[in-house]
Amino acid sequence: MSQSQQDSRQCVSCGINVAGMNAASFNCPECGTGVHRCAKCRKQSNLYECPTCNFRGP
Repeated sequence: MSQSQQDSRQCVSCGINVAGMNAASFNCPECGTGVHRCAKCRKQSNLYECPTCNFRGP
């Protein structure tokens, strides 16, 4: 991953920049698009929505 890609990673639940944070990065189970979530949203089990296919998960 390039430096510019790391700098632009945002939590799909709340939108904060997660570069350099304790964030989860995984592929959407439906379409495989990269998804990033901040620790706070993960801990609170906030829903996320894939920006590509609109899959929703906890």
